[in-house]
Amino acid sequence: MSLATSKNERAKFILGKLEEFFPETPIPLDHSDPYTLLIAVLLSAQCTDVRVNQVTPALFKRANTPQKMIKLSIKEIENIVRPCGLAPRKAKAIWNLSEIIINEHSGQVPSSLEELEKLPGVGHKTAQVVMAQAFGEPSFPVDTHIHRLAQIWGLTNGKNVSQTEKDLKKIFPVESWNKLHLQIIFYGREYCQARQCDGRSCVLCKQMFPNRKQKKEYNRA
Repeated sequence: MSLATSKNERAKFILGKLEEFFPETPIPLDHSDPYTLLIAVLLSAQCTDVRVNQVTPALFKRANTPQKMIKLSIKEIENIVRPCGLAPRKAKAIWNLSEIIINEHSGQVPSSLEELEKLPGVGHKTAQVVMAQAFGEPSFPVDTHIHRLAQIWGLTNGKNVSQTEKDLKKIFPVESWNKLHLQIIFYGREYCQARQCDGRSCVLCKQMFPNRKQKKEYNRA
């Protein structure tokens, strides 16, 4: 492959290669249902999945439903989730969204993107993760790895995360989205970390862009 290869050809190549690297895509955040997934994803903002998985067992042991969560004080939640960072903000969001789920959604996590995005602390990416991983709805949550790799691989100009999401949804088949977004994340973490590959070092970068001489710059999320 080369720089002259079309975007569609690169997309097809990426799909095939990532399927070889990661035929299975286990959900990185430990959870048992849509509610515990929602809480885990919320906690993962500016925090590693590993750290979240270390914290959530203690939280879910005390409160794994919205009904149990609102019986805790915000301060109690904050003390448990403190290792995840941004604890005051996250604890308040967890308590408030739990109350809303009880009062407005009969105690069930809403299964629409629009309703999820109305919940405190739930942004577009978090809502998309829940839609994809809890409800199986086609979604393409874009994290920092995906935003960076999509630019390095010449799939988007990466002006912002929203643009990257739109561009990737146009080029990849809808049936691939839910698995592919995880495959790209796994690849970025294991083979194409920002400090290790500048667009010329990892397997996919070298195969797609063998003639690339300069470091590939990209817009940060």
